Amino acid sequence: MNIKKHIPNLITLINLFCGCVAVVFVSKGDFLMAFYMVCLGIFFDFFDGFFARLFKVSSPLGLQLDSLADMVTSGVVPGYVMYSMFARGGDQLGNQAIVPFLGFIITLGACYRLANFNIDTRQTDSFIGLPTPANAIFIISLQIVLDMYADSSLVILELLTNQWVLLLVTLGSAYIMNAEIPLFSLKIKKFSLKDNALQIVFLSVSVLLGVLLHYIAIPLIIVFYVLLSIINNLFLKK
Repeated sequence: MNIKKHIPNLITLINLFCGCVAVVFVSKGDFLMAFYMVCLGIFFDFFDGFFARLFKVSSPLGLQLDSLADMVTSGVVPGYVMYSMFARGGDQLGNQAIVPFLGFIITLGACYRLANFNIDTRQTDSFIGLPTPANAIFIISLQIVLDMYADSSLVILELLTNQWVLLLVTLGSAYIMNAEIPLFSLKIKKFSLKDNALQIVFLSVSVLLGVLLHYIAIPLIIVFYVLLSIINNLFLKK
């Protein structure tokens, strides 16, 4: 029995387990712990592919397992968080029995993204559309920001409890995951400043935002990543 070939799949299943635990924490209203579990799941999501390449045991089964695990950790969890944000917010859209379920549009968008990723041969070294893990971090971080800063910031409270804003975020989230927008990779392949200028700028700004803004920096970093990629694409076309 070749134990090595099962290690990446085991790591993938740990990612799935983290997603399941995160769902439980969301159901209890403990969004910070849900955020940590999703981040832990994303950590394992990175290393399953790493070990698959290291042991040269990549397989179609591993690819499918990876997407199924991500569907929970980076699809169901952020959709459930947005459901909770709609439910706990105002009633600008009316009909509170139905409106919160709009949050699961994020889950549908993630599902389509993951299925499409499996058959898209263009996304080996970079991404087209926002990856589901980054989107999950963005959505869950909004609830964290609301929980931590609503008492001290009226702007944050009004924005993140307004259902029209939440609907815009939800639709934007589903769109950006599936948009034909190339996003640069954070992988460093050549050790030179010129070849990694974009990554260095992104990481430097991200660290600065993290130091200055703490949890508020998390959604801003994801937005900055997308905007920096768009600006980079415009320069590449010239």
